[in-house]
Amino acid sequence: MNSNMSVKVKLQDSLPNYNTLVKPWHFAQALVAATRYQLPVRKMRVIGVTGTNGKTTTCFMIWKMLNEAGHKTGLMTTVAWGVSDLNKQIEHMTTVDSFTLNKRIREIRYSGAEFLVLEVTSHALAQFRTLGIPIEIAVLTNVTHDHLDYHGTFENYRNAKRKLFKKAKFGIVNADDPSGTYFMKDCRHYTTYGIKKGKLQARKIKMKIDGIKYETGGIRMRRADQKMRNVPEFDVETQIPGEFNIYNSLAAVNVGLYLGLSPEKITAGIKALREVEGRMTRIDKGQDFGVIVDYAHTPDAFIKVYASVNKGVKGRVISLFGGAGRRDETTRFERGEIGGKYSDIVIVTEDDSRDESPKAIATEFVKGAEKAGKVRGKDLFVELNRKKAIESAIKLARKDDLVLVLGKGHEKTILRADGAHPFEDIKVTEEALEKRLQK
Repeated sequence: MNSNMSVKVKLQDSLPNYNTLVKPWHFAQALVAATRYQLPVRKMRVIGVTGTNGKTTTCFMIWKMLNEAGHKTGLMTTVAWGVSDLNKQIEHMTTVDSFTLNKRIREIRYSGAEFLVLEVTSHALAQFRTLGIPIEIAVLTNVTHDHLDYHGTFENYRNAKRKLFKKAKFGIVNADDPSGTYFMKDCRHYTTYGIKKGKLQARKIKMKIDGIKYETGGIRMRRADQKMRNVPEFDVETQIPGEFNIYNSLAAVNVGLYLGLSPEKITAGIKALREVEGRMTRIDKGQDFGVIVDYAHTPDAFIKVYASVNKGVKGRVISLFGGAGRRDETTRFERGEIGGKYSDIVIVTEDDSRDESPKAIATEFVKGAEKAGKVRGKDLFVELNRKKAIESAIKLARKDDLVLVLGKGHEKTILRADGAHPFEDIKVTEEALEKRLQK
């Protein structure tokens, strides 16, 4: 590091700013961590996945596909990390700090893993947490507005993610995403996928309540040995529902094709993944209505969840959600409006409020839901205790209804002003269902 480098810090800023020079500290920390753990990623082939939504599921699909094909593969995501027996991630971050990241990568390498599938966030890229990690394949799921509280502008956010592609040997880009062209410019070699556009497209799509099926292939594609190969047409099937999982699985298919896997091994691996914790997780205790827990916490993720489930619901949609403190305040009204528009009943509750007032956060969501036509006390309710809110949603449900518990997904704690408290949406929801069914 240049000892003459000046460091400017605005003391009045309580949150890091993408443009301030806290970056030299992050760079130094990453450099020390990589050196301390002796660049543990050596001898592994790294697949980095970035984007706003869909990163975790895409990573799991790639990890499952490669392991099922006989390639020992490590995984590091928001939800879990490891090789075969995964460790649950407790931290409220996707790409952990440089020291933890390198330590875990070393454990994965010592297990004999050939590949590492790494979920990479814009924060991690902006803060050099992946310094020293050679990326063979970079995957883009999509880019929508998120984390602008940190990056300042959408362009800064997108540019942070582009750093992954600038260091990759090969890029896999969602061509249906408006930002896709920016990422294509960053790779010498790349391929694209999508439903409307892209080299590898999904055709004859069949949406089911317990998964999706579509046809793809019929192209020529560059593989890791730099040779072009013909890809025959073949069917892909998942056990995870949702139109967005067409995109996630297409990205995984592209990884498999680039690495030389046969269509048979690709399809078998992707279909073998039953679920990803907190990602469209169905909770079934024998009740006569549906319950889904999902991590959705951005406007785009909200829209995709509702688009995936609303057509199949015979009864009402009951949605429960809130917003994190000090995070993307500008989207709260919008999320409230989306929830109000696509739900029959809305319950606004707490999320990781941190040191911000849960009541103030909820007020912004309520305003959005009211714009969508919801009325307080009739089809719009506020319960700031998340446990009580989930119990209320379960009590309200009738036969053929669907309860959506959104925002925290797999997370094991909830962050309040006095710190972290143990809390799991899935566990609390299961307990609420069991309590209701016992009566």
